[in-house]
Amino acid sequence: QVQLVESGGGLVQAGGSLRLSCAASGRTFSSYAMGWFRQAPGKERELIAAQARSGIITHYADSVKGRFTISRVNAKNAVNLQMNSLNPEEAAVYYCAAGMTITTLGDYWGQGTQVTVSS
Repeated sequence: QVQLVESGGGLVQAGGSLRLSCAASGRTFSSYAMGWFRQAPGKERELIAAQARSGIITHYADSVKGRFTISRVNAKNAVNLQMNSLNPEEAAVYYCAAGMTITTLGDYWGQGTQVTVSS
């Protein structure tokens, strides 16, 4: 069992940066691939970044490549998402998720953290 708690959301101006964090409980954090999703009002939840258990394999949605960076610190049971050059269209609730592989995320979800980007 893994419990996930996101933090770091808030209001940022267009072009600005935010760093989201996801704290995981449980002794088996390193056994899970981790990812970040976002869901804007009226839109489907989308995967934006994921990292395999090893931390070596990562995946990014095309829309965030070069601007977002996912990183995990197994020793701290944490995974972070650094977001740069944010634009208003990226305002959404951002969720942390865990799964056995980066293609099967969703075994566990956090409650989400709101990101608002002002123009």
